[in-house]
Amino acid sequence: MSLRIAAGRYKGQKITTVSGPGYRPAMDKVRQALFSMLESRGVSWEDMRVLDLFAGSGSLGLEAISRGAQEVVFVEQSPKAVRALQETLTRLQVPKSQCRLVAKKAAGFLRQTPKQAFDLVFVDPPYGQKLLYSTLQALQSGNWLTQSGFVAAEVEAEMDLEDILGLQQEVNRTYGQTRIVIWRMKSQRPRSTPELLIP
Repeated sequence: MSLRIAAGRYKGQKITTVSGPGYRPAMDKVRQALFSMLESRGVSWEDMRVLDLFAGSGSLGLEAISRGAQEVVFVEQSPKAVRALQETLTRLQVPKSQCRLVAKKAAGFLRQTPKQAFDLVFVDPPYGQKLLYSTLQALQSGNWLTQSGFVAAEVEAEMDLEDILGLQQEVNRTYGQTRIVIWRMKSQRPRSTPELLIP
């Protein structure tokens, strides 16, 4: 499968992918639709700190970086996927100040206390493992999202979605076997500010 970044600084650049059970890179059409929906809701990438959970090939986070996201943190547990994502980051020469790759399960990562909240979280869990709601609850209880932060998820088209306390559903659209859902935070936490770098 050949995936390429759709827009921004790295437009047209290839994304190294992995194949096998559980891998489902965001297809170009779906990815472009998702980013269009986010931008139509006021997302300004230069101001965004982004968390890409279940990152896989990193296609969502890489697209955000290409469009100018301030920082993207990728979280992925599979060594094979981590190697593929690191290869893409290295080949594109993405500045280390703009990205961080964490080789860890999403659930374990979210048990930490965040040093800083995120403006946007991508959630793309493997189909059939019922990880969406536990992940959303962990994001909420751990204060991982800023006051007006977004969560964008790719899930099975047939999944029944329940209301999530503290999240306002803004988008629910189906593309073939994939459903895109975007929520926005209802609570009042401050937007993120850049962390000070200590030499």
